Amino acid sequence: MIEVLQGLAIPFAGTTLGAALVFVMRGALNRSVQRALTGFAAGVMVAASIWSLLIPAMEDASAMGAFAFVPAVAGFWLGILFLLLLDMVIPHLHLGETDAKPEGPRSRLQRTTLMVLAVTLHNIPEGMAVGVVYAGWLAGSANITIMGALALSIGIAIQNFPEGAIISLPLRAAGASRGKAFAGGFLSGVVEPIGAVATILAAGLVLPMLPYLLAFAAGAMMYVVVEELIPEMSEGAHSNVGVLMFAVGFTLMMALDVALG
Repeated sequence: MIEVLQGLAIPFAGTTLGAALVFVMRGALNRSVQRALTGFAAGVMVAASIWSLLIPAMEDASAMGAFAFVPAVAGFWLGILFLLLLDMVIPHLHLGETDAKPEGPRSRLQRTTLMVLAVTLHNIPEGMAVGVVYAGWLAGSANITIMGALALSIGIAIQNFPEGAIISLPLRAAGASRGKAFAGGFLSGVVEPIGAVATILAAGLVLPMLPYLLAFAAGAMMYVVVEELIPEMSEGAHSNVGVLMFAVGFTLMMALDVALG
C-alpha cells in the first residue's frame, strides 16, 4: 500500500507546488507562457490516454479477439458523455475567457470561484485515471505494472505543476490574497486523490470491468483536452508555441510510459 499512497500523492504534490508559485511570483503569467503550459498539459493527457489507458484496455480485452476494441470504444464514449454531463450541470469559467457569462447553469458565484471550478472539472478525469490504474494493479491485472502506474502518476504530476500555477497566479492578479490564490490552486487538485481513493476502494470489483474503466478515464481526459485545453493553447496570435509544447508533453509522457511501464 505504500506504493499506492505514493502514487496518489505524487500528482497532488504537483498541483500544490505549482499553486505555491504565487508566493514567489508577482502578477499573472505571460499569455504565451500560459499557452505553452496548456499545450504541454494537453500533450501529456493525450499520451497518457493512449499508452496508459486505451492500449492496456484493449490488451486486457484480448480474449475477445477481433472485438477487443469494443470495451475501449464503449468506455471511451461513456467517459466523454460523463464529462459532457458535468460540463452542463456545474457552472464554470475557463481561464483566459473574456466573456463573464459562465458555462453550465446560471450562477451568481464570483469569477474566481468559477475559474477554480473549471480547473476542478479538468482534474476529475486525471484522478480517475490514476485511481483506476492503481486499482487494476491491486486487482491483479497482468497488463498493468506498478512501474506503469508510477509513470502515469509522474506524468500527471508534471502537467499538474504548471496547472496549479495557471489557476493561482491569475487569482492573485484578479485581487485575491496570496493565501486565497494558493488555496484556489490547492483545492482544485483535491478531487484527484479523492477520485483515485474511491476507485481503489472498489478494487475487488474493478478487474471484470477494467477495460471499460480504463477507456472511461481516457474518454474523460480527451474531452477536457479537446473542449478546454486545445482552444486555450490556440487562442490569439503566435499560437504555435502551444503546439510545440503539446509535442513536448506528448513525447515526454510516451517516453515515461514506455521506459517505466
